[in-house]
Amino acid sequence: MCRHAAWLGAARPLTWLIQEPEHGLLKQSYAPRRQRSGLINADGYGMGWYDPARPEPVRYRRSVPIWTDANLPALAAVARSTCLLAAVRSATVGMPIEESATAPFIDRTWLLSHNGRVVRDALRDLADDLPDRAESACDAAWVAAAVFLRGRAGAGLGEALSEVVVRAGSKDPAARLNLLACDGASIVATVWGDTLFHHRLPDGVRVASEPLDDLPGWQAVPERSLLTVTATDVRVQPL
Repeated sequence: MCRHAAWLGAARPLTWLIQEPEHGLLKQSYAPRRQRSGLINADGYGMGWYDPARPEPVRYRRSVPIWTDANLPALAAVARSTCLLAAVRSATVGMPIEESATAPFIDRTWLLSHNGRVVRDALRDLADDLPDRAESACDAAWVAAAVFLRGRAGAGLGEALSEVVVRAGSKDPAARLNLLACDGASIVATVWGDTLFHHRLPDGVRVASEPLDDLPGWQAVPERSLLTVTATDVRVQPL
């Protein structure tokens, strides 16, 4: 399993998701409070953000525990955007531990993180050449490749996530397919096998696997749901 979080709203630094909150992703890497599988997320971490000077998001990934990266505090303090995504990884047993297996995965303006596990064979019917399209041999990279393929075929972010999760989940009943994705103007997430919460603030919305702090207002997203966050709306739909 993994932990991930995102922000959409007024420009904030990545420390807003990682170090500043009492239970930010740094704390969740070694002491998650609501994680259903695994006790620690030490198999890498990544973060992505949007810069108006670039057509695609900026990404930074490491295959080391987040607390061992001496470069992180300064980088996260200056990486500032109106749309942020970060994740800490607990690798599925048997999956490689490498930067290419670490979220966020990227395609055009889309960033994606997968919290969970799935049998890769459950994804094969989504594309014959999926193994070649995936950035890594890990299950999360296959999920990302399937979502990105749907996006390149014209599907919107929510439609692409929904189709991949429902189809893969029907093939693998034990799958955990909590996906968190963004495109710079919206956040879309699925709940399928683990927890997800959202928190409205006056200047934006936080989405996270588990609350980043103990402030009131965090709302759990129901199991097998699709969460969509835009600048004007927060919407939850059944999958």
